[in-house]
Amino acid sequence: MRKINLIAIILSLSLPVVRGTVEEKLPAYEPVSGVFGNLNSVGSDSLNILMTLWAESFRAFYPNVHIQIEGKGSSTAPPALIEGTAQLGPMSREMKSLEIDAFEYAFGYKPTQVSVSIDALAVFAHKDNPIEGLTMQQVDSIFSNTFKAGGTPIDRWGQVNLKGRWEDRSISLYGRNSASGTYGFFKKVALKKGDYRASVKEQPGSSTVVQGVAVDLFGLGYSGIGHKTSGVKVLTLGDNRDLLVEPSLENCLSGVYPLARLHYIYINKRPSESIDTLSYEFLRFVLSREGQEIVVEAGYFPLPASVAAKTFASLQ
Repeated sequence: MRKINLIAIILSLSLPVVRGTVEEKLPAYEPVSGVFGNLNSVGSDSLNILMTLWAESFRAFYPNVHIQIEGKGSSTAPPALIEGTAQLGPMSREMKSLEIDAFEYAFGYKPTQVSVSIDALAVFAHKDNPIEGLTMQQVDSIFSNTFKAGGTPIDRWGQVNLKGRWEDRSISLYGRNSASGTYGFFKKVALKKGDYRASVKEQPGSSTVVQGVAVDLFGLGYSGIGHKTSGVKVLTLGDNRDLLVEPSLENCLSGVYPLARLHYIYINKRPSESIDTLSYEFLRFVLSREGQEIVVEAGYFPLPASVAAKTFASLQ
C-alpha cells in the first residue's frame, strides 16, 4: 500500500495552521465490544512516552487488554514485525528500503505505515547557556566530521559568537546510538548523510540526551521536542542566520523549521484484508480526538483532522 507523506499532504492541501491544539473535527473515540487480548509494541525509544500514555488510556476503555511496550530504537521495529513478536512497530523515521524489502520478502507485500503525530527534532543547550540559535551549517560543523553543509569544524563556543567564560570552552556533544531513528534522521537531514564526530556521547534513550545536556553547562544535544525539560533550552534553527525559527507546529507544517518529522506506527496488514480487531481499535484510538490530545500532552504536535482521516483510511 502506498505510503502517506503527511507533510506533503498538509502543504498540498494548504491546511490552516493549528496552534498545538487538537481540531474539533477529529472524531471522538467510541469504544466497541469484544476487544481483548495482548498487544505488543517494539520499536522507537522516542515514542515510548506516547505509546505508554496511549496504552494507559486505551486500557481504561478495555481493562482486559494487556499492552507490552519495548522501546530500544526504530531499527528494532522491522525485525519484530517480520518475526511476529509485535503487532505494532513505532518508528521515528520511515522504514529504509532494505527493511521494506526484507518485510516484503517474508510476506509478499509491503508493511503499512500509519502516521500518528508530528515532531520537531530539537537541538538543546543548557538552560544557562546564552546561545539562542544556530544555522544548519553550524549544526553540521559542530556534530559532524565530514562538513557536507560546506562549513569548517566548530569545536568551541567562541566559534558561535559566545564571549567571556564561554569563548574557549569546548562544546560537549550528546546524541543517540545508531539503533535510533532519531540518530538516522539527524544524520540524514542535519549532517546531509555525513558522519558523526567520534566525540558525540551516544545515549541509549532520547530522554537521556536531554538529561545529559541539563547537567552539562557546555553541553549540546538533539532529541525530540517532547523530551524538553526545565533544565534545557531549545535553539532556533534555519539556513539563514537572519531567519532562524523555533520548532513550533506552524513552522513544522510550513516547512521552514528544518528538522520537522513524523512519528509512525508500522503494522503487518495483508492487502484487501482487515487487521486484527485489537490493533485496529488501538490505532483508531490513536487517531481520534482523545488520542491526539495525548500527543499534545506529551509535548508533540497533533495531526490535522483531514490528515488523520486520510491516514486512517490506509487501515481499511
